[in-house]
Amino acid sequence: MTSAETSRRNIFAVSALDRAAERRDDEAWIAAQRASPAARFLGFDGEARAPVRSGRLRLLDAAAAGDAPANFLGLYGDAPVFGLREPVAHDAFADAEWLGLRAAGPVLAPDDAGLLAYARGLLNWQDATRHCAYCGAPLVLVSAGHRASCGSCGRLHFPRTDPAVIVIVEHHDACLLGRQTAWRERQYSTLAGFVEPGESLEEAVRREVREETGVEVIDCDYRSSQPWPFPASLMLGFTATAANRDIRLADGELEDARWFTASGIVTGLRDGSLRLSSPLSISYRLIGHWLRLRAGIDLDTLPRAD
Repeated sequence: MTSAETSRRNIFAVSALDRAAERRDDEAWIAAQRASPAARFLGFDGEARAPVRSGRLRLLDAAAAGDAPANFLGLYGDAPVFGLREPVAHDAFADAEWLGLRAAGPVLAPDDAGLLAYARGLLNWQDATRHCAYCGAPLVLVSAGHRASCGSCGRLHFPRTDPAVIVIVEHHDACLLGRQTAWRERQYSTLAGFVEPGESLEEAVRREVREETGVEVIDCDYRSSQPWPFPASLMLGFTATAANRDIRLADGELEDARWFTASGIVTGLRDGSLRLSSPLSISYRLIGHWLRLRAGIDLDTLPRAD
């Protein structure tokens, strides 16, 4: 399986949308798409929840959306798709369940989960980027919502994405998992951290593992990626090999770190002494891949304490 195929198994990482990015600055074309009878609009309520029914997002048509400000997201075939910038009232979809990203991701069809993450991530950036970082003047959204222009100094601001590495480290028959104090009791996950300026992804993997656990990584390979709009990250998943199993909690970020064998993970999940990350996250997929590769175990068939 290629890395692209692997990534498509991650929640939020599937899209059937043609973003048509080359048309965003064509105001006449964008206006025509918005006026199309086929146009559909994704909206959120005041708590960033979207309407869901039977595993699909509920979308407004052009008449229901009116002239509310919206971001052009792309095309489903000939159907233009927009994301509304202002909250939508619940009575617009009285038959829907209104869900946030974490709740909606696992229950939505993969392409709808990807659309939801895209629309929410763009709104997160717009909410956080209202003034020019250079001169402080107010910004105006342009390029169908994908750029912000400063009317004072003329600088353009682009949507921000923060790259973060996330890695399952192995040494012979065991993998390295850690836990933070704020997590649920008995929950362990793969290690992760943000990429720093001037740093390759591989160097970020080595640095983060060393900083958090004292373990030295001697090799790592890219596995898959996942958009993570909480609020603006891109998770870049790796597998890695450690030089030894010497754990020394170094930077205080982790409360604990341990080496787990495949049988130890299975036993812990069955007796409730271990919790793993939610299937929402790429961490769950990395652990599942390692279990299949090393022990032929399907993580999805094992009990999970939520």
